[in-house]
Amino acid sequence: MNNQPIGVFDSGIGGLTVAREITRTLPNESIIYLGDTARIPYGTRSKEVVTRFAKELMDYLLKLDVKALVVACNTISATCLEELQAISPVPVLGVIKPAAKVAVETTQSKVVGVIATRGTVGSKAYDNEINKINGDIKVISQACTLFVPIAEEGLGDDEVARVMADRYLSVFTGTGVDTLILGCTHFPLLRDTIQQSIGKNIALVDSAQPTAEELKEILGEKDLLSNSTESHNKFLVTDAPQRVFEIASVFFGKEVFPQIEKVNLD
Repeated sequence: MNNQPIGVFDSGIGGLTVAREITRTLPNESIIYLGDTARIPYGTRSKEVVTRFAKELMDYLLKLDVKALVVACNTISATCLEELQAISPVPVLGVIKPAAKVAVETTQSKVVGVIATRGTVGSKAYDNEINKINGDIKVISQACTLFVPIAEEGLGDDEVARVMADRYLSVFTGTGVDTLILGCTHFPLLRDTIQQSIGKNIALVDSAQPTAEELKEILGEKDLLSNSTESHNKFLVTDAPQRVFEIASVFFGKEVFPQIEKVNLD
């Protein structure tokens, strides 16, 4: 089972930021990435719909004999992670807990900001996870719904991204926030724009690296680390593979994503 692939899934292409860190942290592991580009965005949908979509993505990857699953989507992690973990025969890791842990370790002012989709903000998943670790930390959250389509269209450095960043992030002015969690895996695609808007002295926390590190720990504990000397990655989407390939290539390089295949979850 050690050399079976790791399944990584998201509502769209944002989870590729997590997949990239997994390939860097665990270069001998093979990954099957599944992005539900046909039904994005998830952040504006109900808990019932997000849960149904998430189970469909998980079931598809389980049929491909993955040895572990990474939910590279904050909305799914905030909405139904425990439900997925309860029914999965393999380990399932979300992205909220690893990012929350880093934010707690980073903040000096004990005021942490979170930007995410409306669904993630409404769930208070980051508030709860951070306060489990340190109840003295104040969490201020802001929904940045339009960041997702901006990222999906490859407009992270465009004027539209800068205008929306200034509008969304103005809520943190004067609050004492010194650490900002990018609570959606799409948001690192706007990282430079967000940093410029929020200010260079604010630490940005991205879930990708801590999630990859936690995955490494889990695989090690369960004796599931690959002993292969090479990896074989596969990237699947439910719609628009060529557009996804073009956007992914801009951020991650064509050599990382040799091809993206369209699949039908049915």
